[in-house]
Amino acid sequence: MRIALIHYHLRRGGVTSVIMNQAQALMEAGEDVLVITGEGEASVPGIKRVLVEELRYDRDRETLPGTSGEELTKRAKELADAIVLAAKTHWGGQEADILHVHNPLIQKNSALLRALHILQEREPRLLLQNHDLAEDFRPDVYAKGEEYPINCHYAVINNRDRSFLHRAGLKFEGLHLLPNEVRSINATPDLVRNRYLYPVRAIQRKNIGEAILFSLFIPKEKTVAITLPPTTERDIRIYRGWMEFVRELDLPVEFELGMNTSLEDVYGSALGIITTSVKEGFGFSYLEPWIAGRTVIGRRINHVCRDFESSGVQFDSLYSSLNIPMVYISSTILRKKLEQTMMSVYKRYGMDPPRYIIKMMGEDLASRDVMDFSRLDETTQGGIIRLLVSNQRVFRDIADVNPFLRDLVNWKPDETVISLNRRRVLESYGREPIHKLLRETYRAVLNTPVTHKIVKSILLELYLDPTQLSLVGVGND
Repeated sequence: MRIALIHYHLRRGGVTSVIMNQAQALMEAGEDVLVITGEGEASVPGIKRVLVEELRYDRDRETLPGTSGEELTKRAKELADAIVLAAKTHWGGQEADILHVHNPLIQKNSALLRALHILQEREPRLLLQNHDLAEDFRPDVYAKGEEYPINCHYAVINNRDRSFLHRAGLKFEGLHLLPNEVRSINATPDLVRNRYLYPVRAIQRKNIGEAILFSLFIPKEKTVAITLPPTTERDIRIYRGWMEFVRELDLPVEFELGMNTSLEDVYGSALGIITTSVKEGFGFSYLEPWIAGRTVIGRRINHVCRDFESSGVQFDSLYSSLNIPMVYISSTILRKKLEQTMMSVYKRYGMDPPRYIIKMMGEDLASRDVMDFSRLDETTQGGIIRLLVSNQRVFRDIADVNPFLRDLVNWKPDETVISLNRRRVLESYGREPIHKLLRETYRAVLNTPVTHKIVKSILLELYLDPTQLSLVGVGND
């Protein structure tokens, strides 16, 4: 089988790791694989990679591309032609049997959706795998005015996205669940384990303020350690603000631990692996630590964890919310911020928010005695942390409504659960089971024609739940 794996770029981490794992697994099974990408340094050992300039991110081009209808159509044809040429050159004049395109509905290249429509007319089999969806509070990458490809196969990485896409019009026979393969991580043995490790790039949706709050409740002489800095200008600005905040209050938080220390060593020095993220597509952070013999502790993302629990993975050190009594929050200011953000989100999607949305947000806030810390903006989060540092009564109040925080000082990992979870993760998300699912999906793409389409307005309504709006989780690239 001739398979072309297509993505905007190959850079370390994220979707790139998924593509590299898929390519290696397919190659080991004897498939003929070509990786087509717009840019990037990462390579797949033993796999041919072709750079197609037309596939690059719009923002990485020397000049901004035109956005008129005629210009987009011209660029889309050039992109489709370049993909076909890359495949034919590699396969001696033959086209791919399957074009497996990663994250095509996230508009990083404004010509890609139109290029996929053109490619469909030439009868290649398309599999569009979505790791993220722009409708999930990511208006910055939403393809306004562009229809998503119809009558082709789609794949997603969690059951919530599968359910939403089905409700928005896709049939299950053309909509596949393709979880990611979980890589092995080794922890260096015999190191002093004195950190609660947050092994992430510190972008805004990772909810860094909550990790900092976490540091106030851990035993003395222990730290919270965040491994990597962000790379985008907006995230860097927020990140530097938190670094200065930590220095000012002299909090036990380390930044950029992973810049000069190996992943094996940072894991080796960890008591446990924390997560405070408000949004994940697949959720590697809930699975990888068990492979390294470390417990996952922190914030639970329900739709992600439910998938893993159905495979037998146990999470007994997670909380669903970190409750802050409303007495410590200005409800008037918070309501204004939430409403303005929601209206801005809708505007950026090219829509006006329905009246009931704002009404629902107001009623939800008015009914609350507590608010989840993750829904607050960085300024409000910082104010809560200052109160915790300076006022013992506030500290006791917040500890009382969050038993997990109160008990952190005595927390210890459960080696029996670690051993069980390690086995379950490998059984369900190791190379063999994930590659089996991939092969089954390819067979369906080749043998099962589908007639369906996504109704974008329905999909948008399913994701934009105003009661779940997080001020640190709204997409801004």
